[in-house]
Amino acid sequence: MISRVFNFMKESKAVQLNNKSFLDLLSASPSAKPKPLLDVFINHRGSDTKRNIATLLYDNLRARNLRPFLDCKNMKPGDKLFDHINSAILTSKVAVTVFSPNYCDSYFCLHELALIMESRKRVIPIFCDIKPSQLDVMIERLTCSDDEIQRFRRALREAKDIVGLTFDSYKGNLSEVVTIASDVIVERLVELEAEDGNF
Repeated sequence: MISRVFNFMKESKAVQLNNKSFLDLLSASPSAKPKPLLDVFINHRGSDTKRNIATLLYDNLRARNLRPFLDCKNMKPGDKLFDHINSAILTSKVAVTVFSPNYCDSYFCLHELALIMESRKRVIPIFCDIKPSQLDVMIERLTCSDDEIQRFRRALREAKDIVGLTFDSYKGNLSEVVTIASDVIVERLVELEAEDGNF
C-alpha cells in the first residue's frame, strides 16, 4: 500500500501557466488546477539552512523515492526564478517550511509561504533555532507594498498555528529531526492518497 505513494507520475510534463496569474489558477475549478508533479516543496532561508537541514531533508526524501523540490537542486541557470518556484509550489502535494532566524527578512521566503498557504497545501513547519512567537515580517516597507506585507503577515499567522517540529542546532540531533520530518511527510502523502481515493 505505501509503495503506491512512491510510484507517482513517472513522466513529468512542464506546467503551462501561460498568462494566468497564480491566484487566478488557485481559484479555478479543480479540473483546471495543475496536477501534482512534485511530492514536497521545501521552503527555507538559504543562508540559514541550505547547507544543513534543507539539503539533508531533500536527500533523505530522494532516498525514499519521493520527488522533493529544493531550489538549489531543481533549478538550473536560465530558469525564471518566480515562474519556476511558483510552479513548483502549485504542483507539489505538501510543503515543508523551515523557519529560521533570518527567514522573515527574505521577500522570497515570505512570498513562497504566502503562496503555499493560499493554495491550501498541507504544511509541515520546522522551527529551526526560532520559536513560532518570534516570527514576524522583517522586510522593509520600501521593498514591498503594504498589501504584500499584510499578505505575508496573514500567511505567517496561519503557519504559526500549525503544529511543527523544533530543532535547536546547539542541542539537537540534525539526523533525527530530518528522519522524523521525512516520516511525517510520508504519512501526509499517504493521507492525501487515501483522501483522493487512489488506494
